[in-house]
Amino acid sequence: MKRLIMLLVFAAVSAGVAGGYWYWQQSSQSGDGAAKTEKGKGKGGKGGRGGVLTVKVTRAISKPMPVLIEAVGTVESEHSVQVRAQVSGVLQVVQFKEGDRVKAGQTLFQVDPRTFQAQYNQALAALARDKAQLENAKAQQQRLEPLLNREFITRQEYDVAVTSTKSLEAAVQSSQAQVEQARIQLDYSRITAPISGRTGQLAVRPGNLVAASGSGVPLVTINSTDPILVAFSIPERQLEQVRRYQGEKDMRIEILPDRAGAPVATGKLVFVDNTVTTQTGTVLLKTRVDNSKEVIWPGQFVNVRIVLTVEQDAVVLPEAAVQPGQEGSFVYLIDDANKVKVQPVKVSRQLGNEIVIASGVKAGDQVITEIPQTLTPGATVQIADSEGKAGGEKGKGKGKGKGEGKDAKEGKEGKEAKDGKDQEKAGKEKQSEAK
Repeated sequence: MKRLIMLLVFAAVSAGVAGGYWYWQQSSQSGDGAAKTEKGKGKGGKGGRGGVLTVKVTRAISKPMPVLIEAVGTVESEHSVQVRAQVSGVLQVVQFKEGDRVKAGQTLFQVDPRTFQAQYNQALAALARDKAQLENAKAQQQRLEPLLNREFITRQEYDVAVTSTKSLEAAVQSSQAQVEQARIQLDYSRITAPISGRTGQLAVRPGNLVAASGSGVPLVTINSTDPILVAFSIPERQLEQVRRYQGEKDMRIEILPDRAGAPVATGKLVFVDNTVTTQTGTVLLKTRVDNSKEVIWPGQFVNVRIVLTVEQDAVVLPEAAVQPGQEGSFVYLIDDANKVKVQPVKVSRQLGNEIVIASGVKAGDQVITEIPQTLTPGATVQIADSEGKAGGEKGKGKGKGKGEGKDAKEGKEGKEAKDGKDQEKAGKEKQSEAK
């Protein structure tokens, strides 16, 4: 009985060992086939470590580019007036709305004019009285003059008449001044706009008492908006450039609310401060620009671009082509043999998405714009067309490679199928031996 059990155990162990050996052989052969397949793909596939990379390139171009100084400025009103009452009284009417555009001389407020009208009428009456008295005094003087010549009256009596006439003439002049002053006070009750511009927030509403004082809150503030000033500061080291090109006709100043957008206004330099701010090392400048459409607003921060001159033959590259490095900027050049070369460049300035190259690249050079991670200097690359496919310069090679790749693929697939059948046959034979 024990002998039978030992035979059964031995048979089970032998079957397990044979099955494990057969499974190990199958796994080993499958791994070798997969490795060969991957190896084949790596050799024939496009973009593998041993393959030729396809890259997108652009050519450096030569075109006119401006020489710029950029700054941040503040929009200022050329004329700003705080409108205040010049007479005291109750504010009756406000004849505009907050934020309205007004013209010089337009009526804005009306203070109760009755008191000033009465004073004006009183001054007119006093003037009329004095004029009547003056007429009477002149007539009296004319009547006494022939009597003095005949010595019917004394010289003293005549002198009294002359003095009375002159006194009344002075009284008339005083009354005329009183009338003028009363008229001015009456006119002040009607408050008009001193300048043309845009009104701000209204500080006093109708029905409130206003006082004639220079202090306190103004009734409203008017800012002129056309033309308008833009104040900005530049570093003192750039002042020499500005002064050099200040008299040139090409020099202009552009105003851009958005740095990446188009200029909304253009003007000339109208002011250069006579001193450098020692705390910041900057110089204050101002430009006057047309603002008929009110695209910029007093107090607004804007981008200022000083166009000093225009460089006619500047070498330009897109921003994506220029790479930063520890020793400065560089680009990947492609020579006539389609080999990659790292070329250091000196960047002059950047305008939007374009970079002006001072040295290192000339017009017509081919530069890579999309840098693959596996790109290395000295590698041979293939230039992609506009659709991102390999370029037509190697059309023949491309067609041949494609045909060879297809045949290789079919040959590999046939070989893999044959290897699979052989492995399956060998497995069956080993399984039968194990049994």
